[in-house]
Amino acid sequence: MSGSASSNAASVRGRFAPSPTGALHLGNLRTALLAWLQARAEGGVFILRVEDLDRPRVLPGAAEALAAELRWVGLDWDEGPDVGGAHAPYLQSERMELYRGALARLERAGRLYPCYCSRAEVARIASAPHGPWDDGPRYPGTCRSLTAERRAELEAELARAGRAPCLRFRLAAAPGEEGGFTDGLQGACRFDLERELGDFPVWRADGLPSYQLATALDDALMGITHVLRGEDLLSSTPRQLQLIRALGLAEPTYLHVPLLSTATGERMAKRKGEGSISWYRERGASPGRLVAALARTFGARACRELGLSSPEAELTPRELLSRAGRSWREFACERASENLRMSSHHLQCLEPREGS
Repeated sequence: MSGSASSNAASVRGRFAPSPTGALHLGNLRTALLAWLQARAEGGVFILRVEDLDRPRVLPGAAEALAAELRWVGLDWDEGPDVGGAHAPYLQSERMELYRGALARLERAGRLYPCYCSRAEVARIASAPHGPWDDGPRYPGTCRSLTAERRAELEAELARAGRAPCLRFRLAAAPGEEGGFTDGLQGACRFDLERELGDFPVWRADGLPSYQLATALDDALMGITHVLRGEDLLSSTPRQLQLIRALGLAEPTYLHVPLLSTATGERMAKRKGEGSISWYRERGASPGRLVAALARTFGARACRELGLSSPEAELTPRELLSRAGRSWREFACERASENLRMSSHHLQCLEPREGS
């Protein structure tokens, strides 16, 4: 194994699961660093999984580039596309049979139905509030209870148009029923299953599993015990838990961390070159300066405890692990906007020393 965990490591299994659709940026790296820190602080296993199902958006060489940049910064993993492991493959594009198997189980349990509506049609329904980014507006249930005759008519219409239906997961929830989970960092989270979630797609019309199904299944089958990720995915969690429970699989603990933003408060975008790890690397930033800059976003207390008083301080992930230990949890909860914005104060610390 390449990391600190032995073959008899503790039961903690964490992961970082990027999509190779753009350059790794500081926000991605901060999440990866925290996920690595959480697993290593518990003496556990860290896994790299590449979520490359969205083939039209996947960039050639991006998966290899992000792995190389993570290693350049000083992160390592015990299982992944380049090192293998007991739960291979670690590329989602190579796990299609597993997704089809889960789909068949859900179908046998009566939890799926075909949906003939396009995303545009769902969006036009005025009563449909917006859900998380992956699923778009909350589905109002248009195709949930169609007669067999009507389904056949719609099937034929789509076939003539060269389209196929998607498959939706049928929520088994009474009106007003709440679902919830306890986030490891944010505490109790409650959702109205019918009003806020609705029946969501698990198999897309293009023949691929949805993000929700693929991610939930992979986390369960890989034995992931702790999913640490950005809080932009907080609203995906109840959907993924619904799928995990319907499949009778073990639920991980979820931990959602605040997102890093630009100096103007905008969300970082990995398809913008400026701010990417490669952009800083090409301009002479060292791995230690990058890690130190990200550690400063953990707040004033973290800066004191980690010895980051000097703007020229450097820090490796191993040094961060040694100094922070299990305090990583308090650092990960930092929400002060001045710390979570990569301001000029943070960025000047990335400038190379003279003569370097």
